[in-house]
Amino acid sequence: MKALISVSDKTGIVELARDLHALGVGLISTGGTAKLLAEQGLPVTEVAEVTGFPEMLDGRVKTLHPKVHGGLLARRDTPEHMAALKAHHIDTIDLLIVNLYPFEATVAKPGCTLADAIENIDIGGPAMVRSAAKNWKDVGIVTDASQYADVIAELKASGKLSDKLRFALSVAAFNRISQYDGAISNYLSSVNFEADKLSETYVPERAQFSGQFNEQYVKVQDLRYGENSHQQAAWYRDLAPAAGSLATGVQLQGKELSYNNIADADAAWECVKSFETSACVIVKHANPCGVAVGANPLEAYSKAFQTDPTSAFGGIIAFNRPVDKAAAEAVSKQFVEVLMAPDFSAEALDVFKSKVNVRLMKIALPANYGNVRNAIETKRVGSGLLLQSADNHELALADLKIVTVKQPSPEELHDLLFAWKVAKFVKSNAIVFCKNGMTMGVGAGQMSRLDSARIASIKAEAAKLSLQHTVVASDAFFPFRDGLDVVVDAGATCVAQPGGSMRDQEVIDAANERGVAMVFTGVRHFRH
Repeated sequence: MKALISVSDKTGIVELARDLHALGVGLISTGGTAKLLAEQGLPVTEVAEVTGFPEMLDGRVKTLHPKVHGGLLARRDTPEHMAALKAHHIDTIDLLIVNLYPFEATVAKPGCTLADAIENIDIGGPAMVRSAAKNWKDVGIVTDASQYADVIAELKASGKLSDKLRFALSVAAFNRISQYDGAISNYLSSVNFEADKLSETYVPERAQFSGQFNEQYVKVQDLRYGENSHQQAAWYRDLAPAAGSLATGVQLQGKELSYNNIADADAAWECVKSFETSACVIVKHANPCGVAVGANPLEAYSKAFQTDPTSAFGGIIAFNRPVDKAAAEAVSKQFVEVLMAPDFSAEALDVFKSKVNVRLMKIALPANYGNVRNAIETKRVGSGLLLQSADNHELALADLKIVTVKQPSPEELHDLLFAWKVAKFVKSNAIVFCKNGMTMGVGAGQMSRLDSARIASIKAEAAKLSLQHTVVASDAFFPFRDGLDVVVDAGATCVAQPGGSMRDQEVIDAANERGVAMVFTGVRHFRH
């Protein structure tokens, strides 16, 4: 049995080679890898000795040779193949260990030159990987250090790799090649080529959106069904999910997550991550129906629940602080589909032991969790895809432009920032009433901003919450004064809106007439 080893990332390779040698596997290797193994006292044959042809062109050509690819591609059960190998003095290669030039890591570095990017496009490696993966019935192809242990375990147990493992390795190999080629395509098709600027030190200008968009995802699980029971669905995650994202979570108990659970959980989790202080977000049908900050999780939950107890029934609840026993006992009194938090105390977990259907999700948050968000958002449309940079704009007090005679109080400004943050996660048209760090009424997803304002008032009345002296955030401008009049009639004394309408002055005059404060944010938060 022979193994060909050619790796850029040499993590664990010496240990793997030692194990292979101890099992009687002959070692063939290239360049730096061969040198490393020889320095460790391992008997290794350089590829140049096998091919009878030296490495050339600064190592660009070393494994592109019939004695390599013939040894990988020959079918052992085909006499003609084996006869051809014998005639041309080619030995079979039974195991290939390859990882590719670090193209993705190279182009991710600030100041990466075009020359560096091009030089880190692997040619021989992918060619060998494809050959070995195609001939998976006879050849094991190892493309990642995480696979080393399984390979050695099977070789030690039976002296060969099982069909199941070889096929799994082949699938992983083709997946890796797909990821690699996709990364190269994304990079090169984003480069604004300017021939007169080419040099070894040229750092190219790159378009934000590449000429061809290649994205890779890994399946997390098949789902029972999609948005409705007659639809099929599956959940996928990014190849390298961001720390603190929903895809990194661990389900501690409860039924399997559904399609709608996941969609709503993501809405709740992204919203609660935007707050620095202890916060709770309750989501129903992708919209926050209650959001609040508090001194602790219990206080935050209690305030959030007050906003809309009816909609909170069967909702998704997210905390940005560990859930303790007090918060768990309060939440357990309600019907909840999914409960998410960075952690749960042992006592909190005990509270939910008897509620076996409640899905508990633990999602570790990094130190800078408020800034960990997707950079790009996607939306599938008929035969196409919409891409946009994510709405990660954060509003600061200094960004607010006060446009009315009446000035907001410090307390109102604080609540305005809170309301504006919530409005970003409410489906358009969005109207959000807030006071004292909690939502008091939320109007979402209406075709008319006027209707959203009315619905927010109706919900507050149903929850027996007074909207007197509240602040209001509107995700887009008021096109007419009627929307402003509705929220002021309900009790609002301060309003935040983007501004930018042809009738801005009319709305400002109305605010002055009604004796309320108004600020322009200069940015809108449509969410469809």
